[in-house]
Amino acid sequence: MLRRAWSPLKGFGTLCFLALLPLLLVGTAALVSAQDIRFFRVGTGSTAGTYFPVGGIIASAISSPPGSRGCDRGGSCGVPGLVAVAQSTRGSVDNVRQIRDGNIESGFSQSDIAFWAFRGEEIFQEEGAVTSLRAIANLYPETMHLVVRFDSEIKSLADIKGKRLSLDRKGSGTRVDALLVLKAFGIAVGDLEIVELGSGAAADALREGEIDGFFFVAGTPAAAVQELAEEALVELVPIAGPGAEVLLSDSPFFARQVLAAGTYPGIGETATVSVGAQWLVAETVPEETVYEITRSLWHPSTRQLLDKGHPKGRQIVIEQALEGLGVPLHPGAERYYREMGALQ
Repeated sequence: MLRRAWSPLKGFGTLCFLALLPLLLVGTAALVSAQDIRFFRVGTGSTAGTYFPVGGIIASAISSPPGSRGCDRGGSCGVPGLVAVAQSTRGSVDNVRQIRDGNIESGFSQSDIAFWAFRGEEIFQEEGAVTSLRAIANLYPETMHLVVRFDSEIKSLADIKGKRLSLDRKGSGTRVDALLVLKAFGIAVGDLEIVELGSGAAADALREGEIDGFFFVAGTPAAAVQELAEEALVELVPIAGPGAEVLLSDSPFFARQVLAAGTYPGIGETATVSVGAQWLVAETVPEETVYEITRSLWHPSTRQLLDKGHPKGRQIVIEQALEGLGVPLHPGAERYYREMGALQ
């Protein structure tokens, strides 16, 4: 009977398994963690506007990926397992449509756009009401800017006739509001040479002298305007007088606003109008998820991020969270505000 010879490879499979066991366990844990991750998209706007940087701050505040250090240990105070992403879009109208179509879970919108979308009015009349929209919070006022080159000789809205202006891209909230402004001031679209550029592209075109000015609705200071003002290339045209009164009467979601001197370098006090920036969410997002997101939005740690992250962040306060909402609150957000005593 032959005796099996000893080999140094005897038991190698068992040894390899034992050696790899910790790695297998880590891999399994990682897989479980990956399965626990919940992704949440926040539609914002152009990278040159205010929605995008503010959206980035909020997305960071509400995120707390698996494995993150706990809030009580100086880590993230966001929603456990949530990874929120600020996504650049065309702006308010685009965000509403993407929420409707299920492409994003939430997005920022001007109050007027949200109002029309939910009711199927104005620009949403043909495509129908977007009744699936719900609100998380009103955030801050958005200013209507009419930005013109310093050498354009445009001092009032009446002076823009015959000029080359951008009203922003189709699908943007800025374009809708710009058309309302023109109508209130008795200026026909045919009176202008209109181009369709997003705020960043419009700022570049103005810098190169390819356009005389552009409309832009955004929180102040908006990066696209800030950079041009720092280069002493632009002025802001007031939106005031009888035309503004017609606008406020016809479209009550607008409010009067006066930009303080120095809001942009070298630009004096400017009378204009504004609308509210609001955070919308699909009604299909679970109540508990939106409750946790709303709680994270108003957590003290988020307050610090907002105050330090962007000048507009300081205006995002819970005292104004329920002002001028164009759509109903999401049940998750409503539950939070009731617990906080903001709703009776």
